[in-house]
Amino acid sequence: MTAIISTEKLTKSYGVHRGILDVDLEVNPGEVFGFLGPNGAGKTTTIRVLLDLIRPTSGTARVFGIVSSEDPVAIHRRIGYLPGEFNLYDRLTGAETIEYFANLRGGLDRAYSGQLIERLGLDPSRRFREYSKGNKQKVGLVCALQHQPELLILDEPTAGLDPLVQQVFNQILFEAKAAGRTVFLSSHIISEVERTCDRVAIIRDGQIVRLDTIEALREMAAHEVELRFAEPVDPAPYGAVPGVSHLAVEGNTLRMLVTGPIAPVVRLAADGHLVDFVSREPTLEEVFLAEYETASGQPAR
Repeated sequence: MTAIISTEKLTKSYGVHRGILDVDLEVNPGEVFGFLGPNGAGKTTTIRVLLDLIRPTSGTARVFGIVSSEDPVAIHRRIGYLPGEFNLYDRLTGAETIEYFANLRGGLDRAYSGQLIERLGLDPSRRFREYSKGNKQKVGLVCALQHQPELLILDEPTAGLDPLVQQVFNQILFEAKAAGRTVFLSSHIISEVERTCDRVAIIRDGQIVRLDTIEALREMAAHEVELRFAEPVDPAPYGAVPGVSHLAVEGNTLRMLVTGPIAPVVRLAADGHLVDFVSREPTLEEVFLAEYETASGQPAR
């Protein structure tokens, strides 16, 4: 299976300022891929190199198997792109802006464009300069989505959108995936990535620090486990289980953190007079924050 996006040791330096360093990515056909990191981590730089809006210092970026710097026009024909900062012609209305990009593309389904306008709740009659941040974002989404491209590259796509419109946008992403299209979604909003993406790469200070499925990332983080027994229980056997930490006893209740497989704890508890078992699955946010801990153990700022 040929990757839709692939990078190898992709590096972009801005002189003394950090850009990205040795970024290795593969995005497979038909998946929604999340690119997660705080502002300034290198997400937008990576996207701009993929689109040949800027050139890499070293390394290689390929989209549809095409080296991005060799034939960007062939790549651009097959993608829909929403930049992180979206500003266009102030005097055009939303409808005129959408029509302008539709004419540039050609051959698209105008009925689908109209459906997007309606579903996102956009008033297309107003001039672009009159729009709020959220409505400008809706115009950008329609422009990126209306030709139903093979690949969507979306940089912070829900910025400024209210929660109801975000739900509509998520549904549109699921429909694109069901149709076999691929989505590369950059975001610093963890819940957005968690709801919509199949896999996620976490970027920190210009470098990829973790890349895996949402489920696998959660499994790497600690589960909060609480075991309640009918009578007091010896905590020592639980403390000897690999991955168990922060073991605490309160009456007939044991509390602990479990990293990795939870089955050994379950089997051990089943041998006692277990009354109740509670396990809280870690969120992607907890995984993300763990990756951003500094050497001192404090959250990165």
